[in-house]
Amino acid sequence: MTPSETGALELDAADPGHRELFDVPPAQGGDYPEVAYFAGNSLGLRPKATRSELLEDLDSWAALGVEGHLDAARPWLPYHELLTGPAARLVGALPSETVVMNTLTVNLHLLMVSFYRPTRSRHRIVIEDSAFPSDSYAVRSQVAFHGYDAEDAVIRLRPRPGEHSLRTADVVEQLGGDVALVLLGGVNYLTGELMDIPTITKAGHAAGSIVGWDLAHAAGNVPLALHDWDVDFAAWCSYKYLNSGPGAIAGAFVHERHLGADLPRFEGWWSTDAKTRFEMTPESRPPATADAWQVSNPPIFSMSPVRTSLEIFDKIGIEVLRERSVRLTAYLEKLLAGTAEIITPADPARRGAQLSVRVRGAGELSRQLRFEYGVIADSREPDVLRFAPVPLYSTYHDCWRAGTALAEVMA
Repeated sequence: MTPSETGALELDAADPGHRELFDVPPAQGGDYPEVAYFAGNSLGLRPKATRSELLEDLDSWAALGVEGHLDAARPWLPYHELLTGPAARLVGALPSETVVMNTLTVNLHLLMVSFYRPTRSRHRIVIEDSAFPSDSYAVRSQVAFHGYDAEDAVIRLRPRPGEHSLRTADVVEQLGGDVALVLLGGVNYLTGELMDIPTITKAGHAAGSIVGWDLAHAAGNVPLALHDWDVDFAAWCSYKYLNSGPGAIAGAFVHERHLGADLPRFEGWWSTDAKTRFEMTPESRPPATADAWQVSNPPIFSMSPVRTSLEIFDKIGIEVLRERSVRLTAYLEKLLAGTAEIITPADPARRGAQLSVRVRGAGELSRQLRFEYGVIADSREPDVLRFAPVPLYSTYHDCWRAGTALAEVMA
């Protein structure tokens, strides 16, 4: 029996999210004033508090000029430290292991400078075949920079024939003695598969490899415990599930056992210890924290929306959001089942807040859903539609709208 609209509204009354904290765009089609938004895995919605809090930081510039570095309500000089604690809690790290800086791929490159240390006998990098293209570009360019052939040195993991997701055992099997670096997506952008991060990390270390994670689709989506899982390094963006705006400043993690170690690292103005920064010496004195991987003066007006968003996660808690995410995604799964082939793992423990369906003409279907039904879901060539029921602001009624609309356009 297909769930009813009344039933969806009753579920929302019993299991509400936090939609009231966000600005939801108006619908350009359909029978409802707001869109049913399922593209939070591409760009999260704007928290209502973002505008006013960003304006407060801008007003400090107007009122204080350069003195805002020390005298603003939120002084600019140590501003990035306001984000460190909340970001660390979100990814299960120590504050000393966490830094908010740059953008995702820039951070991956800076971290690979330190952690991709190829030798003739151990120089290969393992990624998933369906990794987001920028990860492929990054690892191929790193391999080439060190003088190796990317076609040979980059191992691309593929699911078994007829399957859509990677099996953990198959990943582990590929971690041989010639692998220098394992760099996988914590949640795969295409299928929504949640990888077994602790098991793969342990296996990579047993094989003698460094293990890093791209958490673009995992941070703010699923609970993480990077410190306890013994991950070497990780990086994530802040504009998807972290709702910090397009191109928002990103985050990075370096396990404490590497802090203060003699690792190669690119350095700049913000890499040196803050206590001695203004002594203006020519030699950097990096602190024994993840701050040592910073390069440039942090962009305050880009950090402001990240701070606002992290406060929401701190207040609500990622574990609470994960519980609602599991319920919401399961409800959407019931609505989509039978309409199109779902390629996301059926086990809730193996997926995040995403269901990907395989359909013909995904791009055109996405446009129909948006302009005829007010449902926003994105397409990935050639044949995948991605629906992300984000527990912060998506509703059961949104899911009902999406399921009903997809069934109609498919018919």
